[in-house]
Amino acid sequence: MLKNLQLYKFSAYGFLKNLRFFDAFIILFFRQQGFSFLQIGTLISLREISILILEIPTGIFADSFGRRSSMILSFVSYILSFLIFFFLPTFGFYAVAMIFFALGEAYRTGTHKAMILTYLELNNLTDKKVEYYGFTRSWSQLGSAIAALIAGAIVFYSGNYKYIFLGSVIPYLLALGLMLTYPQELDGKISREKMPFMAKTWGLMRNSLSIFVRELKKKSLRKALINSALFDGFYEAVKDYIQPILQSFALAAPLFLSIRNGRDTIIISLVYFCLYLLTSFAARKSSRFSSLFSSLPQAIDRTYLIGIALIIFSSLFLILHLKIVSIILFILFYAFHNTRRPMTVSFVSDQISSELLASGLSLESQLKTLFTAVLSPLMGFFSDRLGIGTALLILSFLTLFAFPLIKVQEKGE
Repeated sequence: MLKNLQLYKFSAYGFLKNLRFFDAFIILFFRQQGFSFLQIGTLISLREISILILEIPTGIFADSFGRRSSMILSFVSYILSFLIFFFLPTFGFYAVAMIFFALGEAYRTGTHKAMILTYLELNNLTDKKVEYYGFTRSWSQLGSAIAALIAGAIVFYSGNYKYIFLGSVIPYLLALGLMLTYPQELDGKISREKMPFMAKTWGLMRNSLSIFVRELKKKSLRKALINSALFDGFYEAVKDYIQPILQSFALAAPLFLSIRNGRDTIIISLVYFCLYLLTSFAARKSSRFSSLFSSLPQAIDRTYLIGIALIIFSSLFLILHLKIVSIILFILFYAFHNTRRPMTVSFVSDQISSELLASGLSLESQLKTLFTAVLSPLMGFFSDRLGIGTALLILSFLTLFAFPLIKVQEKGE
């Protein structure tokens, strides 16, 4: 694999982008504000629906007017979201903050992956997609690991979760500056016709949508998109529920009773640090892991089933009050997701025309947000009424039942 300055820029982007100090405490932050799990799920759903609405237009914007510009707008939107979370603590303003966050996600998702894939094409490295993307993703997870420690320190010393949003502004300003150093060749093909802005935009959108219709006629692409998006949507809907499990375990475990104040914060930040170190390692070894299977489609299908099975057993142990086992299985689920993700990005990109990489990968993200928008309120609803363990079990089986319809490996392969 070619290790040069641009690879490290891609990795630095992932590292800075994942310095989201709120990730390890987002559910606990909302609970501190007095929100029910259903209200939390509703905010998450609002964020995902907003992404859903914005995903295709922003993907087309990236393909039409330059991916670097799209990434810059993304980080500006994120920063506005963080500032609203810090300064305006009400449900209504949090809804607005979620919309700004969604705008940042919509401008970013698919776009940066397309920049990486374009770079690999320009340098004749397309056969290294899984390895290359796994390397950059490992740096993303390392950023998350360090963010967990910093976030823990912020919460421990301030006594309030809201300061993690203010702290998140700093790395995102650095990421914004990094985008300005990306080479112009990664912008992709940009239309240069001289015509009114709206006419140009509509023409480009119509052309892109026609390509979408053509691409989606491929059965292999449809299955690949739904398989990847459903698993990732399930992951997004349930992943943060490890936080109340960890908090409950930390507050009750005799080992930590000597720490009077903030022991849950310390334990959560340390567990998240170790968790993201593990997922960083898992992402980097994705290529080697996929080689254990006879084909990439088989690897994608098997990891789908393994990931769902981990949450099923995690929820069962949680219901049986064996929280430590439940937490370990939850952590393994995180690792499997990050082992699987480089595989699915590589497989999906193989099914999409190179002229529409950003929009095509944004379509995958759009489907993921649709599933997350549906599953998140369900997770909140069942958690309020039946407990987190039972809610995890219900969502796991819902996701498992869909597998026969979306397995990407055809019979006889």
